[in-house]
Amino acid sequence: MTSTTRRNRRGDTPPPRTADNETEVLRGFLDYLRTSIAAKVDGAPEPQVRTAAVPSGTNLLGLLNHLTFVERSMFLGENVADWQATFHAAPEDGVADVVARYRETVERANDVLDGCTDLGAPVPRSRPGRPSPSIRWALTHMIEETGRHAGHADILRELIDGATGR
Repeated sequence: MTSTTRRNRRGDTPPPRTADNETEVLRGFLDYLRTSIAAKVDGAPEPQVRTAAVPSGTNLLGLLNHLTFVERSMFLGENVADWQATFHAAPEDGVADVVARYRETVERANDVLDGCTDLGAPVPRSRPGRPSPSIRWALTHMIEETGRHAGHADILRELIDGATGR
């Protein structure tokens, strides 16, 4: 390992050390991942931020747009008619727009989560005909979903302009 690689690793943001209770651990890791992916997209150059770098069509801006819809569905009870469409930001939406919308959605989701003290209770959302998962399941799923796409974003951002780290 070169000294440059070691130096970059040391400068990376480590995961949170929250461990007082299960809720703090889950929310701490979710917020860590949310912050990481928003920072990965923030400041990425156009048009590369929406250019597919892999055959599936995945692009950096689309990943964050998708996660905005997942947060809204999971914690705010919004219905998503076409999940595949969420992987593409509208042409008129710039990087700053998508990042701001994601951060605002996370804030609203956290407001809902702040009122949830029992991890076994259902997510308080109104989606007729669909049972609500527990808060524990929803947090765990969002950690998995956000972490998965944050990894994709790491690779896509590095391909765009060489930026690495969380």
